[in-house]
Amino acid sequence: MANSIYSVNKGINLSIEFRGLKAQYIWYLAAGMLAIMILFAIMYVCGLNTYICLAVAGGSGAGLTAKVYKLSNTYGEFGLAKKWARRQIPTCIRAAYSRNLFMGNLNVSYGKSDGGNVANNGRRT
Repeated sequence: MANSIYSVNKGINLSIEFRGLKAQYIWYLAAGMLAIMILFAIMYVCGLNTYICLAVAGGSGAGLTAKVYKLSNTYGEFGLAKKWARRQIPTCIRAAYSRNLFMGNLNVSYGKSDGGNVANNGRRT
């Protein structure tokens, strides 16, 4: 049997990557697999048939792995955290998903006096 060597790629100022999973998705997969192992142990101790326990654990493990890889490929390193943070903003404050509302017309001379009154934003009266 050949020895397997798993390499964890990490460069300078780069996030950790293992077999295509980036950053926090490695921890999500590890926590999910731990939960599935605990679920298997609980079902086995309760007296369920071993094949049923294996089917449930194997199916949920395959589903978890597929879902975590899909999230990793869809959102990347920080995208999922940004999505969760955006959901935490109250709807009464959330004006738009972009900064265009706040950018406005940047060519307006607010407060600059070009011969006019500063109080009326530089317009001559």
